[in-house]
Amino acid sequence: MPQISQIAATWASQLFWLLLTFGIVYFFIGRGMATKVQATVDQRDQSVADDLAAAEAARVAADAAEETWRGHENAAREAAQKKLAEARSTAAQATEQQLSAAGGEMDAKVSEAEARITAASQAAQGEIEAVAAEAAQDIVARISGAQVSAAEAQAAVKVALNG
Repeated sequence: MPQISQIAATWASQLFWLLLTFGIVYFFIGRGMATKVQATVDQRDQSVADDLAAAEAARVAADAAEETWRGHENAAREAAQKKLAEARSTAAQATEQQLSAAGGEMDAKVSEAEARITAASQAAQGEIEAVAAEAAQDIVARISGAQVSAAEAQAAVKVALNG
C-alpha cells in the first residue's frame, strides 16, 4: 500500500512544520510579547508598591497631624478650663462683694429700725409712766382725799414698774 509507505514522509513533513510553527510562535511570543507582558506586570507591581508606600506615608502623616491636633485640642481645653476657673473665681468674688454690700445695707437698716423701735419703746414707756402717774394721783385723791404731787406719783410708778 502506497499510503502506508508515505506515512513516514508525511509525518516527517508535518513534524517539521509543527516544530517550525511552534518555534516561530515561541520566538515571537516568548521573546517579543512575553517580555512586554512581564514588563507590564513588573510596572503594575511597582505601581502598586509605590501606591502602598504613598498610602503608608499618608497614614503616618495623618497620624502625626492627628497627634498635633490632639495636643492643640488638649492645650485649648486646659486654657478654657483655666479661664472658666478664673471666671468662676471672679464671679464668686463679685457675688461675695455684692452680698457683703447688701449685708452692710441690711445691717444698717436693721440697726436703724432697732433704734426706732427702742426710741418708740422708750417713748411708749414714758407715756405709760405719765398716764400711770396721773391715774395714781387721781386714785389717791379720790380714795384718801390727799393731794400727791406729780413728782411723787411718777417716783412711785417707776418703783412699781421697775421693781
